[in-house]
Amino acid sequence: MAKQAKAEAFEVAPQEVAVKTAPKKPAKPSWEIRDRIYYLKNNKTPLTLTIPGKHTRKHALLYFDKDLGKQRELKYATNQDSVFVDEQKGECTMGHITFNDGSLKVSKEKQNLQKLLSLYHPLNGRIYEEFSAVNEAEDDLDIIHLEIDAMNAARTIDIDQAEAILRVEKGSAVNSMSSKELKRDLLLFAKNNPATFIALAKDDNVQLRNFAIKAQEAGIIILSQDQRTFTWGSNNRKLMNVPFDENPYSAFAAFLKTDEGVEIYKSIDKKL
Repeated sequence: MAKQAKAEAFEVAPQEVAVKTAPKKPAKPSWEIRDRIYYLKNNKTPLTLTIPGKHTRKHALLYFDKDLGKQRELKYATNQDSVFVDEQKGECTMGHITFNDGSLKVSKEKQNLQKLLSLYHPLNGRIYEEFSAVNEAEDDLDIIHLEIDAMNAARTIDIDQAEAILRVEKGSAVNSMSSKELKRDLLLFAKNNPATFIALAKDDNVQLRNFAIKAQEAGIIILSQDQRTFTWGSNNRKLMNVPFDENPYSAFAAFLKTDEGVEIYKSIDKKL
């Protein structure tokens, strides 16, 4: 008889089963117990300004609670831990929310008022905002970078353009300024008014406006007393009418870019 083949046993190593885990949601930042300062927006600093501390017909003070799916009435009471009316118990002692000289400092002990102002009040971000060192630093950096950009641009600008830009700020006083004075004042203007300076430096009409003002000061062209008409100084012949509600020199600068204006520019340029 043929020998029966013995069955060979194979040991199978245990296989690791990959278990998919849901990605962890970032933890929500916890509320920090600290003193807080609130400022009125747009640098407003009235002697006093009181904002609503309770819901009335005239001033709605409601917060939409997404978890509950409903509006909740708000009320600031100094003897209550919560600012939600549905969580307040017993008699309430109303508190006033008053900004003095544009700011309101709320100590860490007044958590109910802090949370009302920082989290729930509908005027947050509209009339006032909480001071943030991080946001303040970001704003300061933006301003510093703008100043640097403006001053770098001012250093590369030629004298003619410098005179044109400064004429917007100083008027005819630039006529008696030396090139060194012009460059100095241009850098100071760029540093102190960076946004305005950059806008003027990018404005194609600035030099043409300067050209028009110089022509008017030299008597080559004349602007009527009502600032509605430009005429030739030599024969009082009309050059152009100024459109309503436009700066006359800006209008003349735009006119100099037209086909007719180009020839007039050449004629004025020869006389300057």
